[in-house]
Amino acid sequence: MTIAHVRKRTGEIVPFDSEKITAAIQKAMSYLGIKNRKKAEFLSRKIVEALQSKQPIFYQGIPTIEQIQNTVEEILEKREQRVYKAYSLYRRSRGIAREIKRYFKIHDDLKLDVNALKVLEERYLLKDETGKIIETPTQLFHRVATTIAAQEILYGKDPKKAEEEFFTAMRNLEFLPNSPTLMNAGTKLGQLSACFVLPIEDSLEGIFTTLKNMALIQQSGGGTGFSFSHLREKGAIVKSTKGVASGPISFMRIFDSTTDVIKQGGKRRGANIGILHCAHPDIPEFVTAKSGKKLSNFNISVAVTDAFMKKALNNRPLLLRSPKTGKIVQKINAADLFEMIVRNAWATGDPGLLFLDEINRKHPLRDMGLIEATNPCGEVPLLSYESCNLGSINLARMITNEKLNWEKLRQTTRLAVHFLDNVIDANNYPLKETENITKANRKIGLGVMGFADLLFLLKIPYESKEALQLGGRLIKFIAKEAQEKSVELGKERGSFKNFDQSTWQKKYPTMRNATCITIAPTGTISIIAGCSSSIEPVFALAFIRRVMEGKQLPEINEIFKRELIRRDLYSEKLVHLISKTGNIKRVKLPADLKKIFVTALDITPEFHVQMQAAFQRHVDNAVSKTVNLPKNSTQKDVRNIYLLAWKLKCKGITVYRYGSKPEQVLYLGTGKPIVVTTDYAGGCPTGLCPH
Repeated sequence: MTIAHVRKRTGEIVPFDSEKITAAIQKAMSYLGIKNRKKAEFLSRKIVEALQSKQPIFYQGIPTIEQIQNTVEEILEKREQRVYKAYSLYRRSRGIAREIKRYFKIHDDLKLDVNALKVLEERYLLKDETGKIIETPTQLFHRVATTIAAQEILYGKDPKKAEEEFFTAMRNLEFLPNSPTLMNAGTKLGQLSACFVLPIEDSLEGIFTTLKNMALIQQSGGGTGFSFSHLREKGAIVKSTKGVASGPISFMRIFDSTTDVIKQGGKRRGANIGILHCAHPDIPEFVTAKSGKKLSNFNISVAVTDAFMKKALNNRPLLLRSPKTGKIVQKINAADLFEMIVRNAWATGDPGLLFLDEINRKHPLRDMGLIEATNPCGEVPLLSYESCNLGSINLARMITNEKLNWEKLRQTTRLAVHFLDNVIDANNYPLKETENITKANRKIGLGVMGFADLLFLLKIPYESKEALQLGGRLIKFIAKEAQEKSVELGKERGSFKNFDQSTWQKKYPTMRNATCITIAPTGTISIIAGCSSSIEPVFALAFIRRVMEGKQLPEINEIFKRELIRRDLYSEKLVHLISKTGNIKRVKLPADLKKIFVTALDITPEFHVQMQAAFQRHVDNAVSKTVNLPKNSTQKDVRNIYLLAWKLKCKGITVYRYGSKPEQVLYLGTGKPIVVTTDYAGGCPTGLCPH
């Protein structure tokens, strides 16, 4: 007798195909880096023979999917232990995923992991008026690809080719645009940019006009950045009313409260960054403004100059001047202010520093005016009213045969620049001022995610000279290809309107985009892509994830798990042990594994800054990165980090000392496994967006 049919989980009976068994075995072997089609075919034949011998016990002689998989495991366990373990673990994880997915109202047509599905369900997939989900992940990517590719018509081209290329890159999780593009492309809202900067004028009308504009932007899904430096200091005379000014911090609280009641695009909480110049008279109050749970919807950064940093190092006086009159209001010691910044950053994570001089030295449109603010996470310095749309390449998907595929990276980079330039035309801008300046400058921000995964795959320690060199080489390559693609688009479509006022005119004959490269945090899109966030190291190699109905599932970094299986070291007991600390420093494992598979808190703070600087050298916007510090770090550590970031010409810097915020997602060192929610993206332990 031969097996002719199989009974699916739905009860449907379909023809039996032994090639599917061969393919499953090959997949398990490939997971371990084994390429041997003949062995897979041999094992498949043995499994079919075993199934045929069992046929009398199958109902109506037809095996179920489960019975076939049980037989696969039996044969593999006898003949190929490591392949058995890989197959068995994958089978179990898919079983758990199927069980959890019944709680979702999504048809998972791309077989994404549970965390990706939860994020997609909550934020990205379209819903009808009753809240019912009306699209699949594949349809989401089709919706976005169709909307963005439709802009080809503006330039006399058929959108079909671009649509297919855009869709394929997103479906394969090789490139993803920022959240507003995924959420809003092809919808009535249609707002596609993540980053906005709004000016705040020193008048009641100006302040509340900006507040209204902030609400419109946040409602559409964008984040907002502000410099409060032009607002007169607290206690200054207001001539029109003969009263006194309440100062910038009082207005920040109003902005914060407004953000509290706005949900971005109806899907997520708003985000802001507040910036104050180091010479503003209210700077001491600003530095301490986030102690406790105050300004919960704001990151804050002090805008510092090179002159201030030099004065702080040399214990020199700093003149605080009224932004309204220019008169000296107070004289303080720059070193004392710097120590106050350091002390508060150590205690609460805020404020960060924004290095104004470096930002404006490198700004390609500095003749148009000085940049004073950035988006909420600090990776995009912008002029007043400018917006920027972002996207990130998944570096973990740029590997072929365990090597970095530079040609694939080149093609993906060029495709991404094309995509992001189209977004500018497809965008439905919330403000006319924003539409005008965004289209005049056409800034885009292409970045990366999955850098830590890439290093794991290439067996390169994060804290190594080799990693720094690779990071620098990667972003230099991406920047070069992005600029060349922007030049190409400039020839086809025309340069951005303000090209003649830019520094690009000295380098290129034409340019489509005033900026091309950004390193963003990639919080939720890295969850969808199933990779590590941005250029951050992973925060934990293993932990327990709390999912639907209180279920707790052990989770381990996929690349680390694969390496353990390859070396026949994997066990559930080991995963449980690692999940207590998140790292393997005190676990009995080979030294080379401990060197490669490190976490954020294993890496020295100074190296975090060096990695940020390595990327910043070739990024024309900026780099968002959090320097994660152990709980026992000192204020001196923070001071050294801030000074090093300035010396290495970073455009900004932020730190997070473990346990320094009232609430965070990960709690280490409790003696129990780390338990996290599905919101954890693997970057910042607070679960909140860093600067």
